[in-house]
Amino acid sequence: MKKIVMVAVLGLFVSAASGLAQTVYDGAKLTGKDLNGTARFVGMGGAMGALGGDISTIGTNPAGIGLYRSSDIMTSFGFSSYGSESKYLGSKWNSDKNRASFDNIGFVFSSKIGNTTPLRYVNFGFNYHKAKSFYKNMEMNGDLGNYSQAFLMASLSDGISNWGNPFDTNDIGWLSAVGYEGYVISPSLTTTQNEFPYKDKEGNQVVNNEGKPLFYDYYNTIVPDGVSPYARFHSEERGGIDQYDFNIAFNFSDRFYLGLTIGAYSIDYNKYTSYDEDYGNETGYKLQGWNKITGSGFDFKFGAILRPFEYSPFRIGLAIHTPVFYSLDYKTSVFMQSDIWDPVANEITYRDIDSRDYLPGKDDMVQRFRFQTPWTYNVSLGYTVGNSLALGAEYEYQDYSSIKFRDPDGYASAFEWENSTTPMLKGVHTARLGLEYKVVPQFAFRAGYNYSSAAFKKDAYKDLAINSIQTDTDFANSKSLSNYTLGIGYRGSTFYADLAYKFSTYKEDFYPFINVTVDDEGVLIASPDATKVTNTRSQVLFTVGMRF
Repeated sequence: MKKIVMVAVLGLFVSAASGLAQTVYDGAKLTGKDLNGTARFVGMGGAMGALGGDISTIGTNPAGIGLYRSSDIMTSFGFSSYGSESKYLGSKWNSDKNRASFDNIGFVFSSKIGNTTPLRYVNFGFNYHKAKSFYKNMEMNGDLGNYSQAFLMASLSDGISNWGNPFDTNDIGWLSAVGYEGYVISPSLTTTQNEFPYKDKEGNQVVNNEGKPLFYDYYNTIVPDGVSPYARFHSEERGGIDQYDFNIAFNFSDRFYLGLTIGAYSIDYNKYTSYDEDYGNETGYKLQGWNKITGSGFDFKFGAILRPFEYSPFRIGLAIHTPVFYSLDYKTSVFMQSDIWDPVANEITYRDIDSRDYLPGKDDMVQRFRFQTPWTYNVSLGYTVGNSLALGAEYEYQDYSSIKFRDPDGYASAFEWENSTTPMLKGVHTARLGLEYKVVPQFAFRAGYNYSSAAFKKDAYKDLAINSIQTDTDFANSKSLSNYTLGIGYRGSTFYADLAYKFSTYKEDFYPFINVTVDDEGVLIASPDATKVTNTRSQVLFTVGMRF
């Protein structure tokens, strides 16, 4: 058996009030949004905060609805092609999927107040759009070198003396629980002095037949000496975030516009992971996990657009969005199959561990929690040249390190560890540029680009609490995201139609797990080589609408 020297720094200060689940990677996933909405909005790269006049600005700058002078109803449909290319130690895997989607539906009711009063229009709007798609597949296979997920299981088992039912306790994390029940890790007794003495029921130190004190040794794993584990990883993520925005906007003298949007959100996120470690000679284990996050949230968005010069089409837009306040359920289960060499029986023994067999009702574990996204700050510029050219530019900022996890009663103490790891995240800067050129009054061409900086610091990693119920140890540090867009549009007296194409791409460094080790220089965070991943999405959007 391979013995490793490790230290469980991953959750020593965590409150044992509840089995924890969330990490900063979950928080970042629930915070980010896609560039999506009407085909006109997407075709201009989303850079319409100061230009307004499109239903999708309801979610960026609520004052944009104030520029409407007639009522409007529209809907959008899309088709997306998702691609993922993974490279690990010279090997490459590709995953490509296509799917259709319903992306947007909304209306604006425009009410004219007068031509002589400062208040010219009061407009009301509603818009639904798919704010986020979680659709993603991931593959990697290869030699792990001197690393193993089993070592992480061992480090998280430090100090556990009474396992009992390991899946139905607040003190034991599920990763160490499946490792213990599946014999992947095997805490044993040793006479080597450490911080985990073996005591009897009365609390007395137990000694062996030679009178030497006994201590727990938590670092035995089934990884054979001299063997480099071979890993196979596969994951599937599905679902999305639906956003429903309700808006009121005001037009003052055709120069100053104010808007308020109340947003409602619905999350449905599903993730399946399969991780297999092979040690040769038909020994190893396979770990499968099913995770689901569902729930709802709300936020408030405030916006203003100012035309500072009376006879100039130049506009300045400002907007601020409160955090989205979510109430969510996290549902999970785990299944392990382990094939372990038994030196006593001189044969391979097989173990099947299903978390549902250990829980009341033989069901999944459900944890309820609250989550708060960052504040959003947005500034935009718009300029039109006659009736033929519109130019837009926009900047947005969110401090991802300010995300917060709380328990159902609103207290953060139960998520002390998760909230303490948010400094692994940083501020995200988003820039959007767009233009629209009308060849003739009825036909327009559009182009846009937007860029979002990375949310993760370079040394970020998935830091599981010692009592976490999460068993999917994989994580990916995504880098900057770029969206390139093109579009065309037709405007009749009443009917209009728009078509847009969006190409999104970003790279990330993927890791199936991390190992925590200690040497003379202190604690070290290490992992197998990064799997280099390139993710792409090509999306075609079609919008039809009518103004009246």
